[in-house]
Amino acid sequence: MTQYITPELRRWLQEQLQSGVKATDLVISMTQAGWQRKLALQAVAELKIDGWLGTAEAPRAAGLPEPDLADGASLIDAGDRQIQVLATVQHPRVVVLGNLLSRDECEAIVATARPRMHRSETVAEQREGSEVNTARTSSGMFFERAENPVIERVEARIARLLRWPVENGEGVQVLNYQAGAEYQPHYDYFDARHASTASILKRGGQRVGTLVMYLNTPRRGGATTFPDIKLAVQAVQGQAVFFSYARPEPSTLTLHGGASVLEGEKWVATKWLREGRFS
Repeated sequence: MTQYITPELRRWLQEQLQSGVKATDLVISMTQAGWQRKLALQAVAELKIDGWLGTAEAPRAAGLPEPDLADGASLIDAGDRQIQVLATVQHPRVVVLGNLLSRDECEAIVATARPRMHRSETVAEQREGSEVNTARTSSGMFFERAENPVIERVEARIARLLRWPVENGEGVQVLNYQAGAEYQPHYDYFDARHASTASILKRGGQRVGTLVMYLNTPRRGGATTFPDIKLAVQAVQGQAVFFSYARPEPSTLTLHGGASVLEGEKWVATKWLREGRFS
């Protein structure tokens, strides 16, 4: 059965948000009543964008990282490189980018990272720190900001491309996925329910954007997937996918994952962007 967001539904959702009901609770109520989850998320998100915020909601970030896409630009000047705009999605804000990294830069990052790789972890839910999680079967490492000339050059390029200060970015993380490895769908913002979140937020606030850069091209598999909008971005060396999220909640539709590598391996470099200066 086809479902529609009617004016009556919008009015009811507005009343609920104004009375202080959380957006996440509204989505749960709608899905329990038979609404498609994607449509429920869309309906609530549209109202929140229009300014209908419940009193218990987390505040909107003061601006978000964003490429300059005015006038349907197909090329963006990032200072030392012209970046291609290959595809865009409005909500969630997703931009697929080409020519972000050169082949030499990709290979240099992999070569420097390779001897420093270890099993990837995720933020611990019940205690401070991080922990190994079966949902994430990659290995990884972090570069310090401006650790070497290649990383420093790429970080400056990203800052100009996304119009977001270098100092508001975490260090670049490099991940390696061997055949069969994956990262199951997840959100990149820090969940308020996790024990580590309060201390993490002291180092620059919430994450508000993610840039995933592909350092090689797997022979099969390994796409970055967005289940809520049925989007898959193939991993192609030198290309990247950027997405942003104004609030730390599912209504941003930024649920994403790394599909299983079916043949070969996948190398990616991820840059997370914070609200404020990351230290």
